[in-house]
Amino acid sequence: MSTLRLDSDIRNWVLIPITVAMFFVGIVRHNIGKLMHRDRKVDLKALREAQAVIRAERLRNNSGYLQSAGFRMRKHFFCAPETGVFNQAAKKANPQAQMLSDPTMMTSMLTKNLNFIVPNMLTAGWVNFFFTGFVVGKVPFPLTQRFRGMLQRGIELQSLDVTYISSLSWYFLNFFGLRGVFNLCLGENTLDDTQAMQQQMAMGMNTEKAFASVKENLDMLDHEFVLYVAERRAERLLRRLVSGAAVGEARAFANAEF
Repeated sequence: MSTLRLDSDIRNWVLIPITVAMFFVGIVRHNIGKLMHRDRKVDLKALREAQAVIRAERLRNNSGYLQSAGFRMRKHFFCAPETGVFNQAAKKANPQAQMLSDPTMMTSMLTKNLNFIVPNMLTAGWVNFFFTGFVVGKVPFPLTQRFRGMLQRGIELQSLDVTYISSLSWYFLNFFGLRGVFNLCLGENTLDDTQAMQQQMAMGMNTEKAFASVKENLDMLDHEFVLYVAERRAERLLRRLVSGAAVGEARAFANAEF
């Protein structure tokens, strides 16, 4: 398939407006978020327990990059029979009980979510109404057909190369890809929607059930250090160098077993 050439009018009136609009909407959301969180009261006990669950999940997902001793120390911190974090009584009240005792809790949660839902709905509707059906760019590397649904939303053209990007897909790419730009321009970024949703879910969780589930997952985990090959290669290389071998010879000896 021959390469399509992007019309300058599409660049000026579709690609650039979507990018600029997403940037300014992000700035507005950032400032509104700071105003809404200025007087927010944080439950330190609930936050500490929620962060413990998140840390334990990260430990389980990335345990292969830790040596056995380091993993055992962290696992003991969370799962020790008497002193472990997940064997302590939960200090956070059940979320259902909190809502019954504090009717304003639901209103507060809804107000916090408005800064996430309303701007995204309006921006997505604006892009879908005015800019649907345009091809605005092309990625510089080949992709498989599985990426067609992600990169060509709003365009039902199977003959089009999967590397071309539609205007609606460009909106979603900007939605997730401008975080680094916001971090540079705004400093403390309040626009990490994935992290915000994860924290809100953790804050509203049933602590006792979450502790039991995460503790069970850590206890059942069969730890295996995935970087042992690199360590063994480095050890063989250093031993050969200490014995007086040349660098090339030592490198060949270190790689011979692997």
